[in-house]
Amino acid sequence: MWGGGAAGRGLLAALCGVVALGLLAAAGPVEARARTDGQEDGAAAYRTDPEAQPVRGGTSSDQGPPLVPGGTYTDRIGKGEKKFYRVRLDDVSDAYASAVLAPPPRSEIDFSDGIRISLQSRDGAHCGLSNDVTFSGGSARPIGDYVSRLIGRGRACQGTGDYVYAVEWIGPGPGGPGPEGWPIELRVVAEPGLKPGAAVPPAPSTWSTQVPRRTPARAEIVQGGTGFNDAATVDSGAWHDELSPGESRFYRVPVTWGQQLFVDAEFAEPRERRVFVPGGGMRVALFNTARGFVRSAEAKYTGKPTAIAFGTAPAAYGNRREAADAAAGAMRFSGWYYVRVSLDATAQNPVPVTLHLTVAGDPQPGPDYDGDPQASGLGAPGDGRAADGAMGSPLLMRSLAVAGIGTGTALLLFLAVWAAAARRRAARGDASAGVRAGGPPCPP
Repeated sequence: MWGGGAAGRGLLAALCGVVALGLLAAAGPVEARARTDGQEDGAAAYRTDPEAQPVRGGTSSDQGPPLVPGGTYTDRIGKGEKKFYRVRLDDVSDAYASAVLAPPPRSEIDFSDGIRISLQSRDGAHCGLSNDVTFSGGSARPIGDYVSRLIGRGRACQGTGDYVYAVEWIGPGPGGPGPEGWPIELRVVAEPGLKPGAAVPPAPSTWSTQVPRRTPARAEIVQGGTGFNDAATVDSGAWHDELSPGESRFYRVPVTWGQQLFVDAEFAEPRERRVFVPGGGMRVALFNTARGFVRSAEAKYTGKPTAIAFGTAPAAYGNRREAADAAAGAMRFSGWYYVRVSLDATAQNPVPVTLHLTVAGDPQPGPDYDGDPQASGLGAPGDGRAADGAMGSPLLMRSLAVAGIGTGTALLLFLAVWAAAARRRAARGDASAGVRAGGPPCPP
């Protein structure tokens, strides 16, 4: 295929060596993460955004550091504390201020422990309902949601200016953070308004709740992330992972306008049997691209195979105004959706889980934005699905189908695209992706 005689084979061998080094560089961080991110009990702590800016919330509404839309910030919150921040908003963008509470794994919690988040104008008007984000039983795990400021006739908080964002500890239980507090991660996004005169896309009136039939496929091994920042990138298909007691793992799925996401998590019997403490459970939750809670489900785990499954409404801009329930209303964006899978600390063994994901429906046209939603961290992930493909992806085929291309140039393109795909697979937690894909056609 490659031609070129001995010279061609020599070039191929040299380039394969370069690719091999690149793959080692790509796989290295993933393997290192597996060795170093676990704690003694095997559960990994939430990783904050490495580019997040540390801040210290104020103690009153007229104090507090500014949070800029598009930025991510970290702070800590302790029992009885209420922290204040300033957010400057314009008069055309829908805004979402999210907070993630990330206790260390296996921390002691109470059913009602958590945080209350709110957004107000400087004169005290509430931009929307305050939001209580609690653990609601089970073990400590990363929890989060947002409060919003929506632009619309008859709504509060419509002007340009500084707004007060507050995060308050709630819950009277004996558990919770000690004097040093627990980490919180804060993020503000501003979704562009629609162009003048543009029609507001309606919410879907009906949709199917029937889970599509699975396509038989071998589950790919994946290592879920500790939170939103290092979530493993997955798509329609079957994905196999393993959770330690008290651990949560995150996965991100691209969902565009008009599409639904169906989640089916199967928890298998532990590979090793120890004494099992009854009363624990598995929990699966879904969050949208702005870190807003969509829905969740849970089930008791007794050491026998157990499954949790649910689906969503189609992603539609109009869901924010017309949806009949909160879960449908949260399906208001196109972009990354985050699946969090958690195992209660009462489980005494690591538990295998297979995550069956189906993104159903044909993509539909989106709203006519007066700006770029991706600039604020929203929107569709572009052609990330093709970029994550292995050999045989449309990106690779187009590269090799260019007429008149020379053997050496074709080889360079082939190996470059193959290596890029392998790096992406490694980044989503699969250090052996190159081996499973068969590797490039290098000489022995």
